Amino acid sequence: MPTVHHSGWPWDAVRARIWQWGRLLAGVAILVLLAWRLGTGAFLDGLRVIDAGTLLVALGIGLLTTVCSAARWCLVARGLGIALPLGTAVADYYRALFLNAALPGGVLGDVHRAVRHGREVRDVGRGVRAVVLERTAGQVVLFGVATAVLLTLPVPIPPGFAAMAETAAVAGALVAMAMVVTVAVVTVVRRSSPGARSGPSWWTRAVRRTRCDLRSGLLARGTWPGVTLLSVVVLGGHLATFLVAARAAGSSAPIGQLVPLMVLALLAMAVPLNVGGWGPREGVTAWAFGAAGLGAGLGLTVAVVYGLLALTASLPGAAVLAVRGLRQTRADRVERPAPPVLPLDPLPDVGAELDRELPLLDQRWRPQPVA
Repeated sequence: MPTVHHSGWPWDAVRARIWQWGRLLAGVAILVLLAWRLGTGAFLDGLRVIDAGTLLVALGIGLLTTVCSAARWCLVARGLGIALPLGTAVADYYRALFLNAALPGGVLGDVHRAVRHGREVRDVGRGVRAVVLERTAGQVVLFGVATAVLLTLPVPIPPGFAAMAETAAVAGALVAMAMVVTVAVVTVVRRSSPGARSGPSWWTRAVRRTRCDLRSGLLARGTWPGVTLLSVVVLGGHLATFLVAARAAGSSAPIGQLVPLMVLALLAMAVPLNVGGWGPREGVTAWAFGAAGLGAGLGLTVAVVYGLLALTASLPGAAVLAVRGLRQTRADRVERPAPPVLPLDPLPDVGAELDRELPLLDQRWRPQPVA
């Protein structure tokens, strides 16, 4: 229930709205800054270099990654005890990808996918947790592969970046320690207060449920190998799309030099400050290509091409939306059975009534003889 103060303002809704607009404005600010520093030519070059062959390759790679992502979702849902056919999962995943690419925020398609599946199985909470675990599995594999790649392959590090990274790491560690201490103090105070309720708190119940979902949805013996393999294939598809974008943009750098740059761009896509996926990806790609000596303008063009190829790969989701919309419209237009017609009471026979009443009236009003 949203927190409402004496002034009547729903502050939780206000904070959520501020965060939503802050994310969008941050993504727009990144794109405006890139256009100001590098010019609009890099954005326009991304439109000029794409041809029909590149689009077909993007559609093929997108088909592979979408099917693998949908299969991963099916495995996680099955582990949580809910049914999800692969065909339905593929269609829903395509629709979610298109909504993620077309709408601000980059996650609205996944939210719609989670809620819709939860309503279909009559358990919205479990449906949402299945999508969260499925997406989390993909991010964990991405971070693991990114760590291995960045530790084994040469990564361009501009001067002063190491000191900045160390400062950021120390600051992050201090913030994490402060959060842990704060949570511990609040927990102790609540438990020691005289009005504390007996039984597990909502936080304890949430932790138990999360642990149970992880154990059954991701870490089960028959689930985690398939989820890991499918996540690796999906990540390979994203890297292949980035490679296609780099070659289409005119980069002839070897794959070993491009892979760390592409991994950094994929990590930047996980930052929730974007407009339909645009923003941090373009900024990090431009910075990484510039630090590697390949040119920041080329990096921005590569990121733009990748974004357009990702949007093209999600276009089957628009077809899914259109088909399901037509089906829903036809279902709404189906004629409902007409209500039963009740028999009407027969009309009275006015003539017969008059024939019966007139003699009585004539008898009543006829003058009587005087005695």
